[in-house]
Amino acid sequence: MSRHLSVCPFCGCGCNFYLVTQAGRIVGIEPSPANPVNKGMLCVKGWNAYEFIHSPDRLTSPLIRKDGKLVECSWEEALTTVASTMETIKDTHGPQSLAFLSSAKVTNEENYLFMKMARAVFKTNNVDHCARL
Repeated sequence: MSRHLSVCPFCGCGCNFYLVTQAGRIVGIEPSPANPVNKGMLCVKGWNAYEFIHSPDRLTSPLIRKDGKLVECSWEEALTTVASTMETIKDTHGPQSLAFLSSAKVTNEENYLFMKMARAVFKTNNVDHCARL
C-alpha cells in the first residue's frame, strides 16, 4: 500500500488527506495530521471522498451534444465548443446574459480564478457559488 497527499474536494476549507492506494486503486483515506486546517481530522464527506472514483457511472471523458445525442469528444473540442458558444451569447445578448455558477467542491483559489475570468474576460458580475459545508 502507498499514500498520496491530496486536498479534499468537498469544500474550500483546504483539508489535506492521504489517498491510500493498493494495486493501483484508491482503497481509503487517511487524514493529514500536519495540515493546520484539519489537524488530523476529517468530516464525513472527507472520509468518503474517494468512493465515487471507481464508480461505473462516473463520466471519464467530456460529452458534447450532436444531433440531439450526447457523444464523447476530446477535451479540446469540448472547451472550444463551450468558449465559442459563450462568446456568441455574449456578442448577441450582451455580457449580462451570462452567469457563472461555481462549486464549493473546488479550492478557494479556483473559485477566485473563476470569478476573475467571469469579470475580466466576459465582463459580467453574475458570479455565484454554493459554499455549504
